[in-house]
Amino acid sequence: MPAPTSTIAVDVRELSKHFGQFKAVDNISFQIGRGEVFGFLGPNGAGKTTTIRVLCGILPATSGNGTVLGLDVVRESEKIKTKIGYMSQRFSLYDDLTVFENLSFYAGVQGLDADRRKLRIDAMLTLADMHDRREQLAGQLSGGWKQRLALACSLVHEPEMVFLDEPTSGVDPVSRRRFWDMIYRIADQGTTVLVTTHYMDEAEQFDHLAFIDRGKLIASGTPDQLKKQYFHARLWEINCTPLALASDTLRNQPFILDVSIPGGALHVITPTDFSDVTQLQKPLIDAGVTVHAVRETVPSLEDVFVHLTESGQKLAGGAKR
Repeated sequence: MPAPTSTIAVDVRELSKHFGQFKAVDNISFQIGRGEVFGFLGPNGAGKTTTIRVLCGILPATSGNGTVLGLDVVRESEKIKTKIGYMSQRFSLYDDLTVFENLSFYAGVQGLDADRRKLRIDAMLTLADMHDRREQLAGQLSGGWKQRLALACSLVHEPEMVFLDEPTSGVDPVSRRRFWDMIYRIADQGTTVLVTTHYMDEAEQFDHLAFIDRGKLIASGTPDQLKKQYFHARLWEINCTPLALASDTLRNQPFILDVSIPGGALHVITPTDFSDVTQLQKPLIDAGVTVHAVRETVPSLEDVFVHLTESGQKLAGGAKR
């Protein structure tokens, strides 16, 4: 892999992509450093896939500009395609070809000569731990093994950067963990990685990440930065039963900003100046809820994202009124 000429792999400035009146991507800006694992997080339909397709040269931007590996996304999209790898949500594998034949096909598409092709296929079989499956048909692989093969195919030509669009969707937790091991192995070798996901637990592993919602980039930074800079509130974890009644009860309290139920406990967001825990406990007890414990806790990235999106919706609602 040639030495990079810049420390910035992706530089996006006021990028938009519209489909008629629908703003799939709405004036977003961000940067990705060389060798980073960068996460693009948001719910389905937020604009993550559209952004990737613009950066990969698959879709033209409506406005704005950007560069990928120093190449302009508008004028040099064909050159970009030769320097990147792309793994879509639906694994682009040929079910009637073996593992080896899929890798060989993609190596050929990328123009690798015979000697280089042999070396790279062997390296990818090692990366994916698939030497003993090289003659197995791709269609006979489980979802986790197909996932590994799809990543190997996207990396066979040794791209400087790889775009992974919802790569862990629909696979089991063990397969997800092994897949992330592969991602960090290639990142350690200098490959820049952009991953889109709606799994908030994966976000903790990113070097940097950006939250996108309804086409707009609402926050970006390291996981720690996002928790410190964008969560301007206090988070309380309440262990209680029944949870549904507890949630409905606290939602009606005027001092509560938001209530959610992640992982079997109630998460309650209050203003920063709130400190009277009895104000949380009393309405619950009065409603017949059994309260086991109340403690202040550190927000997860999911808490931060929910807080940001809820705040945005309330502001939008206020503007309409």
